[in-house]
Amino acid sequence: MSLKEQITEDMKTAMRAKDSERLGTIRLLLAAIKQKEVDERIELDDAMVIAIVDKLIKQRKDSVAAFTLAARTDLADKEAAEIKVLEAYLPQRMSAEEVLAAVKAIVAELGATGPGDMGKVMGAVKTQLAGKADMGQVSAAVKAALAGA
Repeated sequence: MSLKEQITEDMKTAMRAKDSERLGTIRLLLAAIKQKEVDERIELDDAMVIAIVDKLIKQRKDSVAAFTLAARTDLADKEAAEIKVLEAYLPQRMSAEEVLAAVKAIVAELGATGPGDMGKVMGAVKTQLAGKADMGQVSAAVKAALAGA
């Protein structure tokens, strides 16, 4: 079963269980998927769906930070609950050590030698680690690897 089909099944389950918070989040995800499919006239595969889930989680994390600064814990809690629902659709994430090892291997492969090569390294890292690792963590690992190179 594809990830998109799994999300649709989870929506039906949430409807039957009358779980309105989970249902609302899943509907937002399905709407984002449908929007991308309509805009680009393509059928999304699992990797593209994971990219959309990643994007929605990043938006929610930014919102949590903004709501926390504004002392709106009610809204921050709602966004945090949505993050938990969305994270269920992501594959198992790589550990910090695995990310660092992968980044060091890519830096060595490309022959990158300093902070000026960050763009080149990030481009290669994104294609290999997309959906498998948090890109904020990856960026920090790339900076650390290039600083030590």
